[in-house]
Formats: sequence, structure tokens, C-alpha cells
Amino acid sequence: MKLAIMQPYFLPYLGYFQLMSAVDKFVIFDDVNYIQRGWINRNRILLNGEAHTFTIPLVGASQNRQICDLELAPGPWRPKLLRTIQLAYARAPHFHQTFELCEQIINCDSPMLDGYILNSLELLAQRLQIGASVVTSSRVYKNSELKGQMRILDICQREQADVYVNAPGGASLYSQQMFEEKAIKLLILYPEELLYQQFRDENIAGLSVLDVLMFNSVDVVKELLQKRSLVAPGASELAGV
Repeated sequence: MKLAIMQPYFLPYLGYFQLMSAVDKFVIFDDVNYIQRGWINRNRILLNGEAHTFTIPLVGASQNRQICDLELAPGPWRPKLLRTIQLAYARAPHFHQTFELCEQIINCDSPMLDGYILNSLELLAQRLQIGASVVTSSRVYKNSELKGQMRILDICQREQADVYVNAPGGASLYSQQMFEEKAIKLLILYPEELLYQQFRDENIAGLSVLDVLMFNSVDVVKELLQKRSLVAPGASELAGV
């Protein structure tokens, strides 16, 4: 069984879903400390030919608090965010079906950040026809007393995973030997360059998955999900399996 673990990000870039599509179970790592100015509650869309950052406001956000303990701020930010998305993409070829999905995601009434992001990831996975089961670490494993690599290994063992897939940052974070000692194969996912036509010739990469869905059919996006390599740490990115 292949397993991946990632912090919850709101409307993340396509590489996040490449990782999700490469595994059988995807764990949302939500009982870790919040990161200020990270990608947990903000992302970027294409607005007037440039990358525009939007942020979900939170109550008392602090790097001393865990993600699963944070509440969404009250106020009219939901309709404002939807209006911004509408202004940005009204002329995009797949605007109408993607904007309906945006409305479902953004109008979710969960008061907590983890539940709000979980709902968004599940809806997006459903749209992209990704079959991985999605769980949150705070609700299932309750092992926050463990740190770093030991916590990841504990989750892998409890799920009886024989393959652990991580984003490129994991190549320097984890010991391949320690995974092998637990009979777990460690693989790193390297995305290929993802090119698609935007309005003109902007070619602005790394935007939210919403940008990809606004300009491409679901079938094309599913093909883009497969443009990646899975390799062992230290191996050539070109030797994907």
C-alpha cells in the first residue's frame, strides 16, 4: 500500500494532487504547528495577467498553535473571494463548471480550518477522479508526541504501508535506511514542468489548481497528474518508476 502525508493547503497547486493520485491513502497532517505566510490558508490565482495572492482570514493564527485548532474568521470574505475568482476567470474556457465547484468549496460552513480544507480537498479529488482515501492525522493517529521522521514511520507502520511517497523536500528530510529497516520503500515524487495555455502568453506556473481547471478539461488535467516521476532519494529524476 502506498501512502503520502502532507500538511493541509487550501486550493493547492497541481503537484499536491499529483502526490495524492500516486498513493492509496493520503494523510492530511493537521496536528502540527501552523506556519505564518505559508500555503495553508492562502494561494495564488491569475488576475489581470499576474499572480494574485488571496488569503483566508483566521482567528488568532499563531505558529504556536496547531492547524487543527484554528478557526476561520467571521466576515464577508467568502463572497469577496468568489467575486475575485469570477473577475479573474470569467472568460476562461472552463469557467462555469469550475466556478460551481469554487462555490461549493468556498461556501462550506465549517468553522474550523482543518474541516474547511478537508472538504475542499475531497471535492477537488472527486472532480479529478482521484481514488485515494483521505484522512486527517488529528482524528486518526493522535501521535503528536512523536517528532519528525519517527512520526511519519509510525503512521506508515500503523497503516501497513510498504511504500511512502513524499514531495521533493523529503529527499533531504528522511533517511532511506530507516525506512528500509521498517520494510518501507521511500520514494520522492518529482513533477515535470506543467505547461498549458492561459489567456495569452502569461505562462505563470505554480498557481492554484483552480487555474489549471479553468483552462483545461478534467480529462486533460488527469493527464497532467501523471506527468511526474517517482524515484528513490539520490537517484536520477529521469529514472522514474
